[in-house]
Amino acid sequence: MANNTPSKAMRFRTKVIMTASFSLLFAAVTANFFNISVLNNRKYQEMANAQHFGSITLSAHRGAIYDAKGTPLAKSASVYKVFLDPQRFREDMDLLQQLIDKRNEEKRAGTYEPVYDEDGNETDPLPESAAAFREEAVQLLSSKLAIKPERVSAAMEENNQYSVLQDQVEKPVADELLGFFSQYGLTCLNVEEDTKRYYPQDDLAASVIGFTAADGYGAYGIEAYYDDYLAGTDGRTISATDSHGNELPYRYSKTYPAQNGNDIYLTIDMNIQYILEKYLQEMVDTFQVKNRACSILMDAKTGAVYGMATCPSFDLNDPYKITDQSVLEMLGALTPEEQDKAEAEARELQWKNKCITEVYEPGSVFKVVTSASAIEENLIDFDHDSFYCSGQVELPGALAPIKCHDTGGHGSQSFQQALTNSCNPAFIEVGRRLGVEKFCYYFDAFGLRERTGIDLPAESAGIEYTVDEMTNVDLAVSAFGQGETITPIEMINSYCAAINGGYLLQPYVVDKILDEDGNVVLKNERTVKRQVVSEETSAKMRDALEKVVSGNGGGNVTIKGYSIGGKSGTSQRLSITAQGLIMEKDEEEDANAQEYAASYVCFAPADDPQIILLVMADMPDKNIGYYGSKVAVPTARDILTDVLPYMGINPEYTDEELANLDVKVPLLQGSINDAKATLDGLGVKYNIVGEGPSIVAQSPITGSSISKDGTVWLFTEADYASSDDYLREVPDLVGLSAFYANESITYSELNYVARGASVSREGAVVNSQSIPPGSKVAKGTTIELEFIVDSNQD
Repeated sequence: MANNTPSKAMRFRTKVIMTASFSLLFAAVTANFFNISVLNNRKYQEMANAQHFGSITLSAHRGAIYDAKGTPLAKSASVYKVFLDPQRFREDMDLLQQLIDKRNEEKRAGTYEPVYDEDGNETDPLPESAAAFREEAVQLLSSKLAIKPERVSAAMEENNQYSVLQDQVEKPVADELLGFFSQYGLTCLNVEEDTKRYYPQDDLAASVIGFTAADGYGAYGIEAYYDDYLAGTDGRTISATDSHGNELPYRYSKTYPAQNGNDIYLTIDMNIQYILEKYLQEMVDTFQVKNRACSILMDAKTGAVYGMATCPSFDLNDPYKITDQSVLEMLGALTPEEQDKAEAEARELQWKNKCITEVYEPGSVFKVVTSASAIEENLIDFDHDSFYCSGQVELPGALAPIKCHDTGGHGSQSFQQALTNSCNPAFIEVGRRLGVEKFCYYFDAFGLRERTGIDLPAESAGIEYTVDEMTNVDLAVSAFGQGETITPIEMINSYCAAINGGYLLQPYVVDKILDEDGNVVLKNERTVKRQVVSEETSAKMRDALEKVVSGNGGGNVTIKGYSIGGKSGTSQRLSITAQGLIMEKDEEEDANAQEYAASYVCFAPADDPQIILLVMADMPDKNIGYYGSKVAVPTARDILTDVLPYMGINPEYTDEELANLDVKVPLLQGSINDAKATLDGLGVKYNIVGEGPSIVAQSPITGSSISKDGTVWLFTEADYASSDDYLREVPDLVGLSAFYANESITYSELNYVARGASVSREGAVVNSQSIPPGSKVAKGTTIELEFIVDSNQD
């Protein structure tokens, strides 16, 4: 009989194998325990919490953005995220069908007793079937949430408890959908409160304010730069759940309330912003500007920006819609394959703030910087210096002479005359006196190679040759603003330093930030980067630039009662067209390929600047006009005409202006003697028409203005308008001098008021009239005439 007893060796081997196996198993369990409890403790803690705790996000309200006077520019409002619980939906459908089947049985048995309200409607209706309800629900959700029916049907079949159908749903729509489901006691459709960004002013200051992306974060402008202040912090309600995922009673939950975002108050005034955008749009339309236009109005003493506009603008409530008609026409001419890329580029472009992101050649406006630099270095003698201009300058290394805009030459001129004439050869000489090192030093000192630090995203910096790179030709063209490229905000900021006492400021668009309790979180104030030139130099620049406007140069910015300093500029857009300024000898420039920027920077009052304004049109139609004095200056004048009184900057009239002030026509209806006495007191002529006992009508109407030598027509008979002598045909006045325009107006028995260049100025002619020629108007009607001096001294 065999011996089945394990041998001693077998028992030993078994013990070794079992010991090793248990050791390995213990080591694996220990390692896994160490992994769970130590290495990945956070991960498994979160998994456990997710299983035992439910969480609901409480959305924070994004802070509002207001203008300087508290007008809302961006606000958040409550909207809702509509979601379906697919598993619960299918359970609801089963329960609904059971209710329908039960009611149908009661109806067949005659035991169902419906209850009606006071209008005769059944208080507890049921649909024909669960399938019919489902089909109706699909159509309702699809139409109200603007999603495809297939999307709704697919959500109903998903194997989860949370399927979002649509977000950013307005409350009336959310309430209607909830009511549709709850009328049958169904709980599968729910909503979560969220926020939606609204921009009450639509396209006003769009490139400054910016907008939020789909994720709620700021995408551009203030919305992006101050996103951390605006966003706030979402809250959360955490509640314990049982093993089936059901929430336990309220005592097992804890709420962490949302912290709403802070409110931002801008330095920008909505009314000033509107004025900028209104006249900028008129300029773009009139001169068919191809590469957009921009304008900045800011406090010359502090750097606070009162208005900043890019035109065309876009609708902040629909930022992806392209609004520039010329761009839309261009896109329409492309193939479908080309359109997608072009549309994306066009959107990016319209969102950009041209004032801070795009560089351009500043042209003759830059002569202000060159002048201030040379004056500070005592390189200019206002009383004795003479600058000769023959119409061109030949420089060593230049392929051809550099020409002045006046190819016949200005002859011998003082510095003031050279600045007023905007003479390029004169400023080539000023640049030569400065030299490369000093020119580059002041270029940097005026902040033109650095960002201004304005509190907006994506600011660019200017580009100029360094000391080591700059040649004598580079210095020559840079001295009159053609060799460098800078941003509009850099240009106005450096110009501001030249006339405000020499202080380079840091511009800003946000005044203060308040939390929801009204506490100040942040306050921006005047920040001086450095003093570039002395007050003495600055005073000389203010005086010189005021004389540019009041002299016989190209500034057409005359506004009665206000002293204004300014300098216009017309620059070749070489950085875009890549056409050289210096041409091969005897080679003509390709005029058709050239594009220009027309610009103007001015300030008021001239002796103590409170505001400074920049207007720039990038690539106006050359066939209509491209000089700064013709394109940008009239726009600046219109802006200042509205802004100066609005800001409480009172006019101070000269004796000549006082003697020729326009007269505002008062209400004159009633007593003839009273009307005559009123007009005699104003020193205004009048004609009485008819034999009636009292004044029944007047022309011009109450509130209109007329020139000092104008005439008011007073009508005394009720049928005055039916008289053959009542209407007058408006003459064509464009191109006429002030004398002949006045003669024509007087002959037609009409009135006028003048704006623009002074009517007493040599060469002043009518550029436009407010009522088209040939129109029939009442005798005495006032026509507004815009006078200009047709000067290309940019």
